[in-house]
Amino acid sequence: MANILIVEARFYEHLNDLLLEGARAAIEAAGHTHETITVPGALEVPGAIALAADAYDAFVAIGVVIRGETYHFEIVAGESARALMAMTLDGLAIGNGILTTENEAQALTRARRTEKDKGGEAAKAAIAMLELQLRFG
Repeated sequence: MANILIVEARFYEHLNDLLLEGARAAIEAAGHTHETITVPGALEVPGAIALAADAYDAFVAIGVVIRGETYHFEIVAGESARALMAMTLDGLAIGNGILTTENEAQALTRARRTEKDKGGEAAKAAIAMLELQLRFG
């Protein structure tokens, strides 16, 4: 049984609740335990995972970044994904469930368990990466 940390950037609470519901359900269905911590935004998610790297078996990154009127969207979306990928390449088992969308309707479709369930998919990805880590590590 693995202990998985869900790190959420809780900017859009109603969307995060949907993502968390999916992630927690997938982790529990796989027979693992989980804890959740909250950080201010998507850029802080990789830092929190790095700080907790030795305390958990796998990680699920949760958050929503919706395009606005400025370049900030590109920075947040790109840099959070880049940092998570770098840690994955360093051997951490991470599922990236940070949504990057044009609008709230797209985010809702991706967050709902009855539709795309990206929270659940991110948790399943983290578990799959953990299984690979155990196999090859």
